[in-house]
Amino acid sequence: MRAAVLHEIGQDKLEVLDDVEAVGFGPGKVKLRIRATGLCHSDVSAMSGVLPQPAPFIPGHEGAGEVLDVGDGVTGLSAGDRVLVCWLPACGACAACRRGQTQLCLAGFMNAGTPNFKRPGGDVFGFAGTGTFTEEVVVDGGCAVPIPDDVPFEIAALIGCGVTTGLGAAINTAQVQAGSSVAVIGCGGVGISTVQGARVQGAAQIVAVDPVASRREAALRFGATEAVPPDELADAKQRITGGEGFDYVFEVVGKSATARTAYENTRRGGTLCIVGAGAMDDHFQVNMFELFFDEKRILPSMYGGGDVLRSYERAIALWRAGRIDLESMITHRVQLAEINDALGQMRTGEALRTCIEL
Repeated sequence: MRAAVLHEIGQDKLEVLDDVEAVGFGPGKVKLRIRATGLCHSDVSAMSGVLPQPAPFIPGHEGAGEVLDVGDGVTGLSAGDRVLVCWLPACGACAACRRGQTQLCLAGFMNAGTPNFKRPGGDVFGFAGTGTFTEEVVVDGGCAVPIPDDVPFEIAALIGCGVTTGLGAAINTAQVQAGSSVAVIGCGGVGISTVQGARVQGAAQIVAVDPVASRREAALRFGATEAVPPDELADAKQRITGGEGFDYVFEVVGKSATARTAYENTRRGGTLCIVGAGAMDDHFQVNMFELFFDEKRILPSMYGGGDVLRSYERAIALWRAGRIDLESMITHRVQLAEINDALGQMRTGEALRTCIEL
């Protein structure tokens, strides 16, 4: 079968091969036929080594498709079911799951170290234990979440990561209050979803911050009240908040520099929400006096900061009701053979979200 493979960490292009086989099917597993998958910035971060991932590997974790086969012990799924891929399934038994913090379950991360593909030359890993830049994949049963028949595969794929992460940051983690002021730094697919989440919550002002003009224009269509490049954020802070700072600032880039900017633009007593996934050697610093004196809440948000199954259901309900726009987030559609063009469009900021159709 065909799949897009990264041979070594640090390479910036994928090779589309037709000699890849999905392996590992058995008890507790399901085999999926991928129909659509989104290109998320985390895939690029894994390729560059910012996010840890063994290689060679197949990127992709934001996918949807159909069940081909179901292993022993998997309940609630049958061949032919339409599903989205959950890259961080909850085991239901660990301490985090028992506390109700299923987004912190580590079971899914353990899958990343087990190859679920092979080629004639040896084993191939799937990113985050999945790997959706391929026609077929074998994953844990908990990674396959049934979706209603009225949800297109490309919409379900977005809900599988970017939409859930961004909406959840605003709704679950920060719990944006109606009438508040919000700034979102970084307006790719996750940032735009954060903008939509803040709008759903009733924020009065939502300032989108991004260096790419097309992304700023998109943010306005998705609910931002204004959009500015980074060098105009200070002016927006002065105009909108009288210099005090925003009630909520979301960092959706994954860099310490933008996290520091976000901190400085959060009002005293306000909330800084870290959504971007960054590198282990990139350190965010605050001094002990400002930490105490400013009383700003610093809240990281992992996968939307809540139960992902409930978050999927909420995203579908909001989409059906017309409260969020998911179709327009897909600005580019490509075939698997065009994956490197899609990577280039993401790196330049041209694409908001690319759907790879398989």
